[in-house]
Amino acid sequence: MMKLEGALYPWRFRVVVGLLAVMVSAICWRIVDLQVVDHKFLKEQGDARSVRHIPIPAHRGLITDRNGEPLAVSTPVTTLWANPKEMQLGKDKWPALAAALGQDAKLLSDRLEAQADKEFIYLVRGLTPEQGQVVLDLKVPGVYGIEEFRRFYPAGDVTAHMVGFTDLDDHGREGVELAYDDWLAGVPGKRQVIKDRRGRLIKDVQVTKNAKAGKTLALSIDLRLQYLATRELRNAIQENDAKAGSLVIMDVKTGEVLAMVNSPTYNPNNRRTMVPAAMRNRAIIDVFEPGSTMKPISMTAALDSGRWKPTDKVEVYPGTLQIGKYTIRDVTKTEGPILDLTGILINSSNVGMSKVAFDIGGEAIFHAMQRVGLGQYTGLGFPGERVGNLPNYREWRKAETATLSYGYGLSITALQLVHAYAAIANNGRIVPLTILKSDTPPVAVQAIPEATAKTVQGMLQQVIEDPRGVYRARVPSYHVAGKSGTARKTASGTKGYEENAYRSLFAGFGPTSNPRYAIVVVIDEPGKAGYFGGLVSAPVFSKVMSGTLRLMNITPDNLAATPTQEQVNAVPAVKGGRG
Repeated sequence: MMKLEGALYPWRFRVVVGLLAVMVSAICWRIVDLQVVDHKFLKEQGDARSVRHIPIPAHRGLITDRNGEPLAVSTPVTTLWANPKEMQLGKDKWPALAAALGQDAKLLSDRLEAQADKEFIYLVRGLTPEQGQVVLDLKVPGVYGIEEFRRFYPAGDVTAHMVGFTDLDDHGREGVELAYDDWLAGVPGKRQVIKDRRGRLIKDVQVTKNAKAGKTLALSIDLRLQYLATRELRNAIQENDAKAGSLVIMDVKTGEVLAMVNSPTYNPNNRRTMVPAAMRNRAIIDVFEPGSTMKPISMTAALDSGRWKPTDKVEVYPGTLQIGKYTIRDVTKTEGPILDLTGILINSSNVGMSKVAFDIGGEAIFHAMQRVGLGQYTGLGFPGERVGNLPNYREWRKAETATLSYGYGLSITALQLVHAYAAIANNGRIVPLTILKSDTPPVAVQAIPEATAKTVQGMLQQVIEDPRGVYRARVPSYHVAGKSGTARKTASGTKGYEENAYRSLFAGFGPTSNPRYAIVVVIDEPGKAGYFGGLVSAPVFSKVMSGTLRLMNITPDNLAATPTQEQVNAVPAVKGGRG
């Protein structure tokens, strides 16, 4: 009878049993260690496979006008995404999904088949919560929803160029939305959830970080004035068959931009048919030669020199002035062969302005224009802002001196022009421009001597109220001041000017008894009734200034001298049609 192997080799049996016992003991100890002593490890490993942190979206800050009217608000929307791998398990529900999404069933099917190896694709973004829930209620495998926010602009195209817009990811892309993106953008939060291996939500555990909404931003613009300016500018462009236009209203005391409009414009709530050219904020991006609207600035240099007084005379006969091969011409016939300085502005005499400029020198005019902000950034920080060009020469020859004095040879924006006129209106004090509502008085710099500025204010009032003045710019019940301008457009890509292409301008302020608001109107390529600034842009100034003064409750300062409509109509049509 054979003996068992263990009996033959008892020491081997004991070794095997011992090893088994040690192994069992080690396993038992590890179980106790992991479950009792060091249970954190298993918990972390389990959480890593099931616990997820999903973002909690934070809405952008509200943008309002100066009176609290909303200009940009964030509304909740649902974004639907899919896991194509998981969706392959529910192909029978794809037709119902396509119908709920409003998409072609075959195109959706082809797309999901082509991306079957992916785990994330967007199905559609920006649905209303109700629309998103309809799709989610279908319970299609692999279809999920994300809560997001979408920007809505209550004023639509009226404030589009100022406010701008955001992209699909809620980042600022134009206007104030871009310039103040860091201020407006919220900080997303985090929510801890438990998901299974297929990514399905099992439990909403807790909020680990609360979302922080963006800050509110109050702009300086007044939505009432914005609507007023938009309406009058659009009407003027239609009536004159013009290409485009810009209009800016500014508070001369605070530097706040109360309205800034451009045409054409676009609807930021529906950008599918948006034309890129319509997105341009022409008031701060388009530069142009300002023409005769620069003559008042040149006059400040003449008066400040001490060599000229408003009553001093200049011979302008015969309406032309030869400088080498270059001929300076007066566009319209002046009231006589000799004009005083006020008469030069009223008649918009290039010859008279040039002779004054020859006497004081081009450098004095350059410095006068520089002091009121021309050729410099306005400091708004607005995306795409252009600085223009204010030339300075080592040697100021007569041609350069003359052209600068009556607004050629330099380039500016509509915003710079209104800023310069605001300095004259504010008794020579220039204040920083701002597109944000300001509650503290700005720091002003005396750019023009106060006496000089007040003298020019009176001269510009006569430009409108004189019988030969720009009567179309008059405002019933108020004294206002301003100057028209007509400038030829430079040809693109070549030297010289385009044929029959002009910009019609008017810049002014009111009421002159205590100037509060400055307005600039720019009409690009009017083509129907004429192109002179006094004919095309002056009426727009009149209507907008009239509405502004009444909306802002400014007391009339010219009640007794208000002309009747018959008196206005009796003025010969040739007057006021000069640049």
